[in-house]
Amino acid sequence: MIARVWAAQTTSGQLPAYLEHLRSSVLPGLQGLDGYSGVTVLDRPLSEGIEVIVITYWRSIDAIRGFAGADVEKAVVAKEAAALLSRFDERVRHYVVVQNGSPP
Repeated sequence: MIARVWAAQTTSGQLPAYLEHLRSSVLPGLQGLDGYSGVTVLDRPLSEGIEVIVITYWRSIDAIRGFAGADVEKAVVAKEAAALLSRFDERVRHYVVVQNGSPP
């Protein structure tokens, strides 16, 4: 499994709208893609706003390519989402998931 990790910053006032966009627009589209396996969303306060980390899980790099296109490290950020963010990564990072869940 591959974890696709992307980070952004927003304000505490814009965070609910960004999360709603993610839930109502992004995730339904991902759920229909072959090879998509789930998502984890994290946030934490910073002195200049809220950091949001979105980790999507995929069965393979080929599955990610079906979502992101040929340049799999290019972030896919809709204009609606970008308008709610103060900054965001234009490149994502991919990691092989070595362990997921509780340790044995």
